[in-house]
Amino acid sequence: MQNRSERDTFADMYASRLARLWAVERGLVFGRLDHVEEGRLYIGKLGMTDDEQERLLIDWRAPVAQPFYRATPAAPMGLTRRRHLQTRGRTVVGVDDDLLDFDALTDDDRATLNGEAALLAALGERRTGRMRDIVATIQAEQDKVIRSDLNGVLVVQGGPGTGKTVVALHRAAYLLYTHRERLERRGVLILGPNLTFLRYIEQVLPSLGETDVLLSAVGELYPGLTATARERPEVAAVKGDLRMAEVIARAVRDRQRVPRRPVELNLGRYTLTMDRKMLESAAAKAARSRRPHNQARAVFVRSLLNALARQAARQLGKGLIDEDELGDLREELRTEPVVRSALNRLWPYLTPQRLLLGLYGSPERLGHAASVLTAGERALLRRDGARGGEWTESDVPLLDEAAELLGEIDEQVLRASALAAEEELAAARQAEEHEREAELAYAREVLELTGLSDVMEAERLAERQRGDGPRLTTAERAAADRTWAYGHVIVDEAQELSPMAWRAVMRRVPNRSMTIVGDIAQTGSAAGARSWAEVLDPYVAGRWRQERLTVNYRTPVELMEVAARVLATIDPGLEPPRSVRDSGASPWAAPMAELPRIVAEEVAAGGKVAVVAPDALLTSLGETLEGAVVVAPGAGRGRGAEALDAPVAVLGVTDAKGLEFDAVVVVEPELICAQSPRGVSDLYVALTRATQRLGVVHDRPLSDALRDLPRRSGSAAPTPAQPGNGRPPGKT
Repeated sequence: MQNRSERDTFADMYASRLARLWAVERGLVFGRLDHVEEGRLYIGKLGMTDDEQERLLIDWRAPVAQPFYRATPAAPMGLTRRRHLQTRGRTVVGVDDDLLDFDALTDDDRATLNGEAALLAALGERRTGRMRDIVATIQAEQDKVIRSDLNGVLVVQGGPGTGKTVVALHRAAYLLYTHRERLERRGVLILGPNLTFLRYIEQVLPSLGETDVLLSAVGELYPGLTATARERPEVAAVKGDLRMAEVIARAVRDRQRVPRRPVELNLGRYTLTMDRKMLESAAAKAARSRRPHNQARAVFVRSLLNALARQAARQLGKGLIDEDELGDLREELRTEPVVRSALNRLWPYLTPQRLLLGLYGSPERLGHAASVLTAGERALLRRDGARGGEWTESDVPLLDEAAELLGEIDEQVLRASALAAEEELAAARQAEEHEREAELAYAREVLELTGLSDVMEAERLAERQRGDGPRLTTAERAAADRTWAYGHVIVDEAQELSPMAWRAVMRRVPNRSMTIVGDIAQTGSAAGARSWAEVLDPYVAGRWRQERLTVNYRTPVELMEVAARVLATIDPGLEPPRSVRDSGASPWAAPMAELPRIVAEEVAAGGKVAVVAPDALLTSLGETLEGAVVVAPGAGRGRGAEALDAPVAVLGVTDAKGLEFDAVVVVEPELICAQSPRGVSDLYVALTRATQRLGVVHDRPLSDALRDLPRRSGSAAPTPAQPGNGRPPGKT
């Protein structure tokens, strides 16, 4: 076992190292720092040394690499120059210099200065349908967020294009590097708004050398279930309301029945009666146990069986009986079908799914459990049998709440034969527990003897020795365990989470080490946040801090001016982020009939193109564009991650949130505004997805904010901006 554990440990270590090296191959080295005193240091995605342990490459997360992101001409931090390297494979294809201290440069240094800033070059690149890392172009305000302390709750508030998401991902990589021992064991969870978004960001962390982070959407938080269906806004608002916690709690209590009339059990030879006093006593004992419903059932059942056994003994004329006889009678009663049926009616085993379906499908149960809701709200929760098995994203937090109150069902009890005694089951469980404890003690001894106790957990080694099953990563084990407690949780597009979803998230991070990323102005969900204080004060009042990202790197000035007019209609006091560049292409408007031609022209102009439309038009628009535009199959399928790989993505606002494209065509803005109570926020999101070109097609009249858009003339597409053109940011 010792040799096997050593082999497995080294195999895991080298496999993990190889995975990281392969993942960071693209752009492994991206920078150089020229120090006044220390000479040159090369910066990359991983730290590397040569055979003599001489430092070849500095990990971008190391403290010594911080000046690469923080140094300015006003505060050079001991640097004369910061050099950005562009590579293709292992060949350097471009060099950009940021001059920080001209007086300290040598004549040779002055002769080799290079011009265009790496940031503008990166901003001007065409999009690929996947988010890329920004490790070579992190800006000072972003670096401050990335390197913020692990402990506590950090809120990152930023408008469109400020890099909130990519900063949060780089923060995950930084925290794993800085607190590896603490976080690798418990894992890091990154929670995104939907599966399309998760696919969009899935390559960022592996490209930074981190391959064991769990990416999940709210619809995947309940193990074994991936809920992608969405509710109507008014239904989502009810299911996301905090009152639903009380509704679920009442629904559980309602299934713990104490009937007013006695329950008679006809067993042929005699008839037993469960009166109200007996039932209330059993229910009180179960309540005092403070166990979840399914575990408390054992207390309830045992109390009733004991009482029934004594009642049966009296009817059989046995008088006082000892514990052995009482146990025999109790087990005899347990096997009687009429007794089992009665116990299951009084206190049934329940799964979260069964509880919710029973609640949604019964007006009577809804009327009692959901009395805290209005009659109209209860009607919105009603679900007929035909839709019974279709779970939505809004249902997942409710399933999680129910699971917390119900607890796990003891599978051993469910599989036990009717003749198996409770004591025998308890003895078997005790023997199994002793065996596991012995295995765990032996595993600890092996790890201590081999000096590997800091590398591998004893629990994991003991688990391996029980069989040759698949070896799961931390992320895989966490995904399968609803009760897993993460070391750190990052919530992106956090403004969209409902109060019930926040309850589910907080259960997974009891240490409250979190990074929360979002923009209140972009809240589109009817159950979403109106302020960060409203969300966080119930859990961490006075113990959360906020950082703001104020610079818009994605959206050019011309496009942001249009979006800013829409933002002012949401709240005149809101300020849009400051764009650092212009594109040279003005936003435009055109009639709906022109859409196929316009999309074809935008595809020909180059880059990724998105058509963002009201949900009601997605199917018809997809069919129209697939028939009229020569693009890859699946370009017009509307929702779904496959749209990221097509030349044209046809998306609703919910799926487009957090994504970016070279060109965006927004369809019928007024319908987008009308499709939900926060439709204006949705329009603001749609107008800020483009990095180069933006247009609006419509038949309905435009609002005042968009009415002045110039008409798109003829068939000439706007000229795309060339990389590097436009206004440079202040630090170039």
